Amino acid sequence: MNDNSAPDPDPTAADATETAAEEPRRSPAVIATAVALPIALLTGIVVAAVMVSRNPVTSPVGLGPVPAPEAESSACTDLLAALPENIGDFARAELADPAPVGAAAWQAADASEVVVRCGLERPAEFDQAAALQIIDGVQWFEVSGAEQGIDASTWYVVDRPVYVALTVPNGSGPTPLQDISAAVADVLPQQEIDPAPVEGP
Repeated sequence: MNDNSAPDPDPTAADATETAAEEPRRSPAVIATAVALPIALLTGIVVAAVMVSRNPVTSPVGLGPVPAPEAESSACTDLLAALPENIGDFARAELADPAPVGAAAWQAADASEVVVRCGLERPAEFDQAAALQIIDGVQWFEVSGAEQGIDASTWYVVDRPVYVALTVPNGSGPTPLQDISAAVADVLPQQEIDPAPVEGP
């Protein structure tokens, strides 16, 4: 005698089917959004960190007064307008009030500073025996701060209509001199140097 009755359904399979039917299906768009949000957040944090590192927070640079009889001259005005916004790792910084005329400053992330002053008097050390260095066609005279215990040097442009001083921290490399030389060469015409006579013994 043949048993044509259907086999009893597997209760475990039935339960799984019911459970699957009860679970809502997730839309592909919802899944994509759930995956994309953490990635976008992480990307935003990284970009923000990069922007902060490229644009360090700088504080105004305070500069004391020095004799600069030509600071308001058109030559100094033209030079200040031609100075770059960045010099290597140094970014242009604001000057604290009262800001001297004819001056500009740049600051690095470690708070070290590069300073330009235009229209100064002839440096007292610049005489006919002074050693000069030519950078991109501009003649410079260096005054080291070592004797005063200053970890910086001041370089003076001596072959233009006005004297320009560039103070750089030791170890900052050649970039500040090269960048300022380029600006000086662009806007200030070259002229004969005028050193002081060498003092006798």
